[in-house]
Amino acid sequence: MNDHELAARLATRAGDLLLDVRAEFADATVEERKAAGDKRSHDFLMAELAEQRPGDAVLSEEGADDPVRLRSRRVWIVDPLDGTREFSELDREDWAVHVALWERNGESGELVAGAVALPAQNTTLATPEVAAAAPHDGPPRIVVSRTRPPAIALAVRDALGGTLVEMGSAGAKVASLMQGLADVYVHAGGQYEWDSAAPVAVARAAGLHTSRIDGSPLLYNREDPKLPDLVVCRPELAEAVLAVTG
Repeated sequence: MNDHELAARLATRAGDLLLDVRAEFADATVEERKAAGDKRSHDFLMAELAEQRPGDAVLSEEGADDPVRLRSRRVWIVDPLDGTREFSELDREDWAVHVALWERNGESGELVAGAVALPAQNTTLATPEVAAAAPHDGPPRIVVSRTRPPAIALAVRDALGGTLVEMGSAGAKVASLMQGLADVYVHAGGQYEWDSAAPVAVARAAGLHTSRIDGSPLLYNREDPKLPDLVVCRPELAEAVLAVTG
């Protein structure tokens, strides 16, 4: 299978495993459920990638960062469980599995494939072709964390005359733009490459705008995997959003 198909298959199957963990650990503590989910999904993804793409490097949130990836031509960037808090709450659907592939191109590189599985929604969004929902006629909807909306998102809401939509994981937030539930996702602080690589790959395939909050490109497979800020939005809103964030 090609890289797009593999990314979709692995994200979906890891999601199925996580649903099994949820059922198996339904009566366990929240911490036990989180730990089991992280481990089972990570172990599955690492084993499958080692078998299916043995020459590729892997950067996983749950694994040790092997510097060999910095010399590799192809690097899989995965988040085995994006939104552990939401996963641990048995009635929530806003958590995800991220699987993305970065490929070197000369001195730099680019995301070339990706998939975001939303297991509790029985949905996987994957490259190369992703349909984005039709433009929203009402005020722009800015998707934010349900616990503490960041100041930059509130500034975008105020500048655009928008409304807030609360949601959990980063993958679910980006997916909400393609699902027609939101129009803008802006984040500043506290993220890493695995938080956004797969969502950004899928968003780009859907024709959405993706960048840093200053408008510069999102770069992956860097020595420091911290990638603290990003903007994902409908292309017609990009100029207005960046006027606030940049």
